[in-house]
Amino acid sequence: MIYITRKANFNAAHKLSRQDWSDDKNLAVFGKCSNPNWHGHNYELFVTVKGEVNPETGFLVDLKWLKEVMNTYVVDKIDHRNLNLDVDFMAGKLASTENLAIAIWDILLPHIEAANASLHCIKIYETENNFVEYFG
Repeated sequence: MIYITRKANFNAAHKLSRQDWSDDKNLAVFGKCSNPNWHGHNYELFVTVKGEVNPETGFLVDLKWLKEVMNTYVVDKIDHRNLNLDVDFMAGKLASTENLAIAIWDILLPHIEAANASLHCIKIYETENNFVEYFG
């Protein structure tokens, strides 16, 4: 079993708030992340796949292909966007980094499996000090 990881970067705005809560409750739970005028991050996305090396190519998956899949299905849809308003796969979800990681997993999983590999981990750095890892 071998693991390979591809990194991508994107910038996006969001706010953490629940419409069914008051502004005071959102502020108490989410702090300044509930700012009604949004805030943004320079995110780092790491996608790790695992499987067996193809003896003909020496690859688990072609990293150029993985980059194209990540860009087409994720990065191009979220880069310089508002996660709460502009991103179809985040509609109706609280735009936390945890929920974003799960949504990205769900989007990439069929593409990775079609390449005879397994999706191992989605890791997203929201800041240099905070990151989420999702293993399905």
